[in-house]
Amino acid sequence: MHRKHLERPTEFISKRSIRPERVLALGFLCLILVGTILLSMPIAAISHRSIGLHKALFTATSSVCVTGLIVVDTGTTFSLFGKIVILLLIQIGGLGLMIFATLVMIALGRRISLRNRVLIRESMNTTGLSGLIRLIKWFTLMAGVIELIGAVILSFRFIPIFDVGKGILYSIFHSVSAFCNAGFDLFGGYKSVTEFRNDPVVVLTMAFLTILGGLGFFVLLEIFQNKMRFVKFSLHTKLVLVVTAVLLVLGFVLTLAFEWTNPGTLGSMGFWEKLMNGFFQSVTLRTAGFSTINQAELTDSSKLIGIIFMFIGASPASTGGGVKTTTIGVLVLLVISIVRAHESVVIFGKQIASNVFKRALTVVLISLFIIIVCAISLSISERNSGMDMLDLLFEATSAFGTVGLSSVGTQTLSRFSQIFIIPVMFFGRVGPLTLAFALANKLEHNAKNRLHYPEDKPMIG
Repeated sequence: MHRKHLERPTEFISKRSIRPERVLALGFLCLILVGTILLSMPIAAISHRSIGLHKALFTATSSVCVTGLIVVDTGTTFSLFGKIVILLLIQIGGLGLMIFATLVMIALGRRISLRNRVLIRESMNTTGLSGLIRLIKWFTLMAGVIELIGAVILSFRFIPIFDVGKGILYSIFHSVSAFCNAGFDLFGGYKSVTEFRNDPVVVLTMAFLTILGGLGFFVLLEIFQNKMRFVKFSLHTKLVLVVTAVLLVLGFVLTLAFEWTNPGTLGSMGFWEKLMNGFFQSVTLRTAGFSTINQAELTDSSKLIGIIFMFIGASPASTGGGVKTTTIGVLVLLVISIVRAHESVVIFGKQIASNVFKRALTVVLISLFIIIVCAISLSISERNSGMDMLDLLFEATSAFGTVGLSSVGTQTLSRFSQIFIIPVMFFGRVGPLTLAFALANKLEHNAKNRLHYPEDKPMIG
């Protein structure tokens, strides 16, 4: 009996306590609740007056879910206390709730139980239970080093502009926000980083911080351990790097093609500035949320491309959201194999398991459903505002993909629309598949799922 429990720890734990997926979802909810309480306190606002529960809840959710959509201007609304709270929420949400909780237990000398290891495994989207604590230490060290390097580089620009104290705060805040793909900024005026669009140090530093955060901790660890030797990488890392590179190049080329002569975006810039900001737009569309150009002035073609890129998002076990690069990658490979009449999907000398495609399709369909429902709800709520449906779809996808870009200004939406966006951000961060499992019954213990029925083939297409 003891051996059986060790072989199936998830089953053992599920019999005694809440399922891991539900614990993770509840953990994020509790963190959002704590953030809401702290941000609603008068001490969190510059005016020393509470911003209200609605705005505090939206900001806390956006911070924990590393989205970046805002209903109040972060830089001019929140005091130093409020900004530090937002920074901590971003950091915890970006690293992952269970990673942060594990670090606290390690610091307190607490033993990491089997139940906690299963929770960690679920939060990190991995399969094994061995070596998890060592991985967490590596991931935390990598995140800290990358964010520190980013902050040091940004400080060379921000300290001369904002003085030492404010410059250091701004450097740390924006480095963490960029690496965690959060999109929060302190510059004020709902302008994001547009004032620095001609500064290659700020733009490129934040772009590469975003890329590194979006690759995923496992990918970063493999790159470090194998010293950039592509042939040594696992299939997952190879797929992430290839899909990410394709998306970055494709987004860069399409942004330049659609916005090169647009006076509201790239049209008024010089040649090198167009290239730099076109690259930044390609990066930020994935899940970053920062912007150096006015998203409201984008052409409809760019907005549509942006919706697709925001839907795809970053990579698994990263600080970003979306359905993930590998999800789209394996589905594209599946389509190619079907068109070529191949029985199996093979890439880099490895055959992809069939259950991977089922999970990928499930993630995409659930995500599409949530986004469509959100967009329709926003269109009903904003029917008298004159907002375009494409802009509302852009907003819905940005919320679900935890991107944070807005072409209408989230603060201009009605209260109902803002409230409706809150659970969408939560769903996007927790993950549609994880949430579905958290709400579902224990399918593996359902006798009906053990029955085998005769096969049939309905017509497709």
